[in-house]
Amino acid sequence: MTDQRNLIIAIALSIAILLGFQYFYEKPRVEQQKQLAAQQAAQTEQTVAPLPGVPGTPGAQVPGAAAEVAKDRATLVAEQVAAGSRVKIDTPSLHGSVNLVGGRIDDLTLATYRETPDPKSPEIVLLAPAGTPQAYYAEFGWVPEDRAVATPNDKTAWTADATTLTPAKPLTLTWDNGQGLVFERQVAVDSDFMFTVTQTVRNTGAAPVRLLPYSLVSRSGTPHTSGYYILHEGPLGVFDGKLSEESYDSLRKAGTIAKETTGGWIGITDKYWLVSLVPDQKEKVTARYVHTSTGNTERYQTDVMGAAVEVAPGASIQQTGRLFAGAKQVKLLDGYADSLGIKNFDLAIDFGWFYFLTKPFFYALDFFARVIGNFGIAILMLTICVKAVFFPLANKSYKAMSKMKALQPKMQELREKFGDDQARMNQELMAMYKREKVSPVSGCLPIIIQIPVFFSLYKVLFVTIEMRHAPFFGWIHDLSSPDPTTIFNLFGLIPWDPPAMLHLGLWPLIMGVTMWLQQKMNPAPPDPVQQKVFQFLPIVFTFMLAGFPAGLVIYWAWNNLLSVLQQWTIMKRMGVKV
Repeated sequence: MTDQRNLIIAIALSIAILLGFQYFYEKPRVEQQKQLAAQQAAQTEQTVAPLPGVPGTPGAQVPGAAAEVAKDRATLVAEQVAAGSRVKIDTPSLHGSVNLVGGRIDDLTLATYRETPDPKSPEIVLLAPAGTPQAYYAEFGWVPEDRAVATPNDKTAWTADATTLTPAKPLTLTWDNGQGLVFERQVAVDSDFMFTVTQTVRNTGAAPVRLLPYSLVSRSGTPHTSGYYILHEGPLGVFDGKLSEESYDSLRKAGTIAKETTGGWIGITDKYWLVSLVPDQKEKVTARYVHTSTGNTERYQTDVMGAAVEVAPGASIQQTGRLFAGAKQVKLLDGYADSLGIKNFDLAIDFGWFYFLTKPFFYALDFFARVIGNFGIAILMLTICVKAVFFPLANKSYKAMSKMKALQPKMQELREKFGDDQARMNQELMAMYKREKVSPVSGCLPIIIQIPVFFSLYKVLFVTIEMRHAPFFGWIHDLSSPDPTTIFNLFGLIPWDPPAMLHLGLWPLIMGVTMWLQQKMNPAPPDPVQQKVFQFLPIVFTFMLAGFPAGLVIYWAWNNLLSVLQQWTIMKRMGVKV
């Protein structure tokens, strides 16, 4: 019994630590990030120093951004379009433009994703030009070994052969450096989110030239993240087949992290969006995570540099790289992995430790959603399927708990008889367990086996973009957001918007009730103190899950209800008082 008491105390302390970490560390950290972003947005100057040279390539340096006057993104882009220095991007999935000054892909919105569930709300802004408070862009180019050789930079004025980039019509940019080198850059885009950039250099001069191809993704300002330990947001990549993840905090401390790899990819991820460089999968390259800061401006960069190549007089060279900029749809990433040979591209989605379970769960959930037409119903259906698979194990667990519950009166008698003699009471309890053929831990093992499965299902519901802005029924218009109702204004009857700490919606309350019902059906701990701790758990979890996405809370409530029904049936069959 002492071991059991220690276990209960450990669980209670773990919950207390979790809540304390969330409220006293994570919330202040998130608020600090918001304040930092606001400070950066208020700046009128955005200056970023050039980044240090790539290790192992003497004299070569991946470019950085020059000083820019910060303007609103829409205003800046409109001015540049009016000046004729942009080529429109128009695809079924993307809207935006390519900047002819610098040749950057730096203006991109997602045509099929909106800021809110309202279909008239603005499109998600993914990339923004240098000179805006939250600049975020991709750049491709060449670095010369000889600094005297002029190569394209962020001030280069390119000549375009088209006014619009579409999946059917690639864009070709041309620039002559006046020293015998002609640079061409063809930008193609598919109907989803993949750009293919083919760079060609022709040497019309009399001397050979050595150049190194590079590509980079630059992001100014520390983005607001969800703040959840189970979700990675920030720089990440796959190098030689292995996933590498860096937080914004760790990169600020490290400054520069370099990796050599053959193939792979590197980029920056948000919960639902990814901007990633995909080099030639057969070439060995140097990939880096880089952080720099000037004043209050933080800048994060991921870049790739290839080996030096020589362009002989009268000859030309060509190099191809890719850029993914869009939504992290599992099927789409898997499709690119197969068609383009991008190993582990799906790891951009944080499926967690139980990847081998999480991804199949996603495909099952996606199947139900497409067949039924409602993502919320798909969650309920998948939960039923998982419960059906584990029905035999759950039955064994509930039968064991039912036997323990039936012995509660006898256990109470022993406590009253030997309450002052703990050793004798434990001895009598063990004798009773043996006599009744009951093991106090027999109900725990089946539950422990199910933990990875339920955690994987929880993970799918948390990270999948398909749940974003997906409606359920009634007041749930977005399964990826918390229940919008709260008991503290009588679920909207009182015209008052309570503070976040008082947000307690109807679905979290339903979840708490189902958890309380399930707890009441289980055998109570022998220790009165333990009983009181357990009585508070439904309340703790109700408040803790109030800020979680509604889809997760609905899943939890539905899973609890199915468990209660299954356990009630078993107890009735065994003649145990419910």
